[in-house]
Amino acid sequence: MSIKIAVAGKGGCGKTSIAALVIRYLKKNGLVPILAVDADPNANLGESLGLRVGQTIGTILDGFQHEKISIPPGMTKEAYLDYKLNETIVESQGLDLITMGRGQGPECYCYPNLILKKFIEGLSDNYAYVVMDNEAGMEHLSRKTTDEVDALLLVSNHSVKGVRAISRILELVDELKLRIKKKVVIINLVPDKLDPLVAAELKRLGLKADVLIPEDGNLYHHDLEQKPLIDMPDNSPAVMAVEKMMANLSLY
Repeated sequence: MSIKIAVAGKGGCGKTSIAALVIRYLKKNGLVPILAVDADPNANLGESLGLRVGQTIGTILDGFQHEKISIPPGMTKEAYLDYKLNETIVESQGLDLITMGRGQGPECYCYPNLILKKFIEGLSDNYAYVVMDNEAGMEHLSRKTTDEVDALLLVSNHSVKGVRAISRILELVDELKLRIKKKVVIINLVPDKLDPLVAAELKRLGLKADVLIPEDGNLYHHDLEQKPLIDMPDNSPAVMAVEKMMANLSLY
């Protein structure tokens, strides 16, 4: 049975970077095989992992909806769809990736999310860990894409708005009664120390910052130079913070 980790938060908070560094930790420590899931329509987890994405869940579904599909004799449409979805898996040593990609028509991601959820459920038993990088905001929660997970990493950038977004996500998690074993509040891109205004907002909302991820020049330059974050140096401040977080989580 796989251990599932999901990453959520507002746009621009660094969710994908955190997801990539979590995967880096797992792979480095031999906690494989890993299934990475890019559930954000604006997909870029593959780039952070150094994996080239070809087809996505969205492009496969669009092909089924808008093109004439030639299904092999003796195969149902459902079985053929499952076969085609398996073609979206990008394989590498100890790490595979599936990507949701764009939806069926402008801004419509409900059906691809449903298919993605079912597809992950069918694959997850083949992996020790599943790490899901979710889309920004809370829609993935209402669709229950993020359900039955061992750890939900709630990422905020170093801002009051980001902290408020985490609070709203937690409220929705409780409202939907999502089955989540551990919830971890992460403040990302912290300069020297937590700003008093951010700390005050956390206190007002009854939240505790479980993990502080410092600003990291290595992270910035890897992104700027389009280098995979999975190749970040061991002494990088963000890498060390994520490694400490994962060791303390004790999920395995």
